[in-house]
Amino acid sequence: MEQPCYKCGQAVDEGVPFCPHCAAPQIRVIIAEPALSPATASLALQGSPAAGDRPLVPAIAVPMSWSLYAQPCALAALVAAVAMVLKLVVPVIAVFGAGFLAVAFYRRRAPETAIHAKGGARLGAVCGFLCFAMSTIFESAAVLVLHQGAEIRRIMVDAIQQTAARYPDPQFQQTLDFMRSPGGMVFMMVFFLIFALAAFLVLGTLGGALGGAVFGRRDRT
Repeated sequence: MEQPCYKCGQAVDEGVPFCPHCAAPQIRVIIAEPALSPATASLALQGSPAAGDRPLVPAIAVPMSWSLYAQPCALAALVAAVAMVLKLVVPVIAVFGAGFLAVAFYRRRAPETAIHAKGGARLGAVCGFLCFAMSTIFESAAVLVLHQGAEIRRIMVDAIQQTAARYPDPQFQQTLDFMRSPGGMVFMMVFFLIFALAAFLVLGTLGGALGGAVFGRRDRT
């Protein structure tokens, strides 16, 4: 049995929770009226419609669904990761924009869902993590394919030597000697990845919070 969607008017099978055409929720609730005394009930029945004619109210203020997070966050993270690998935009702007873009994609996927800064921040954090993972995989693949490992190590060693030339302190020189060793290189790479992950999470969260605030303000107007 089909019934028209309250939002777009298209036919929707009975029991389907969301409209396949506009994604509007088809869950309807009946607002219960307060109990009336016998005197007021007799007066109300004279001008009130029958109980069967009572209008149904669509539940449009639906909480954010975590099951819908994956696709918008992954798509926004992919856009940012590709842009960073191709050197089209600096990482700070790319990750911040990805958090905002994840909220925009989520809002487009679920237009009936209420959005706010806190929910947008959660979206942005998920997007930031995915962006870090994708960009790390893409960069690692580029290094392996283009055989840039030796070039990256040379750049790191040159940077350490330049730092050593500016700071002749013996204790600091010992630290720099450790950094030149293979173990020191691994330590620096791990430290850089941890720092990058934290930065991606923070930037994505800030971008998502801004997106949630912007779209939430639009919902209230």
